[in-house]
Amino acid sequence: MTLQRLSIIGAGAWGTALAIVLRRAKRDVLIWARTPDVAKTIRSRHENPLYLPGQRLDRAIRATADLYEAAQCEAALLATPAQHLRAVATELAPHLPKSTPVVICAKGIEQSTGLLMTEVVAATLPGRPMAVLSGPTFAGEVARGLPTAVTLACADARVGGELVQSIGTATFRPYLSDDPIGAEIGGAVKNVLAIACGICMGRRLGENARAALMTRGLAEMIRLGLARGAKPATLMGLSGLGDLSLTCNGLQSRNMSLGVALGEQRRLADILGERRSVAEGVHSAGAVMALARRLGVEMPISAAVDAIVNGAADIDTTIATLLERPFTVELTALP
Repeated sequence: MTLQRLSIIGAGAWGTALAIVLRRAKRDVLIWARTPDVAKTIRSRHENPLYLPGQRLDRAIRATADLYEAAQCEAALLATPAQHLRAVATELAPHLPKSTPVVICAKGIEQSTGLLMTEVVAATLPGRPMAVLSGPTFAGEVARGLPTAVTLACADARVGGELVQSIGTATFRPYLSDDPIGAEIGGAVKNVLAIACGICMGRRLGENARAALMTRGLAEMIRLGLARGAKPATLMGLSGLGDLSLTCNGLQSRNMSLGVALGEQRRLADILGERRSVAEGVHSAGAVMALARRLGVEMPISAAVDAIVNGAADIDTTIATLLERPFTVELTALP
């Protein structure tokens, strides 16, 4: 069975790109924006110039600032920033039927609690079937219809299969997984590692160094995932290695470009002040490290990023500390 009436909760770049995907799949699409002016612009101009400029929207894509209206759907895709998901889901809860599946499209760990997004949704939207959509996705490329593959992770194979059939197109290809935790860990940690790779580029440390950061960062991601109950194969797939590769190799990445600016010795507050979009790695760095400490997982690269963005640590001193670590064996990620 395919689901026809789908709502996107969140009208940022990613939410808007997902609305375009769903319309290409010939679904009835409604996008919810917290700001009424954004919803009005989408309705009247059939574009979202604030968050996805230059991309025309199908006239059939509707927009609203009313969560009750958005809840009248067969599935809801939650595309708000990770740190705002709890508040939005809490507002949505009274209106969304218990049988309606929710697809988490945010990547991150809640800063105030250390909870994964599935745990936040379980607390705020209890009883709803739940899935995680993650993978290597630049919103602009998805919106333009360039080929993209993602992970759709769902513990319920039937629900997951329905969602795959409902959102998939020839150029947006969801691969079904039964490991939401792995998909979440990959999506959260890769943002932190992308900041590290951006700093590497900004400090002109070379491509060898960036390749080393990505590879050893993947080991950190897998260690944390295994400790949290994820499957190694998930973290070697689209929502782990795939997303890491994209985010650490392209300046379209908000997290990597932020890291580049930091590496060029710009102040974090100035960088963030210039941006409308959210670099989730800044918020996730502290939460990732809090989770790692709780689970007894060593993550030196992630710890270095956390020290820089949350502890105002000197970049050159932090890099030197990483390079002075003892030599060790390579296979430290898999059991």
